[in-house]
Amino acid sequence: MIKVVISKRVITKRDKKVAKKLHRFRKIKKLTQEQVAEKVKVTPKYIQYLEAGKRIPSLRLLYRLADTLEIKMKDLFS
Repeated sequence: MIKVVISKRVITKRDKKVAKKLHRFRKIKKLTQEQVAEKVKVTPKYIQYLEAGKRIPSLRLLYRLADTLEIKMKDLFS
């Protein structure tokens, strides 16, 4: 018997700050949620959730987002 455990992480204030920065950097680059979603291979709805702070992106997705927005990862966390 195989047990699958899915942990649910609580969204923190830091996560919300990253969400706001993602939104701000996307706006600076004049990209739509749809354009970003296409480039990082997720749905536009997921980008909407990320920017609203309702979802927490994986580290891999954060790297793809940073690359798409032409920023460094540290820009999201500083």
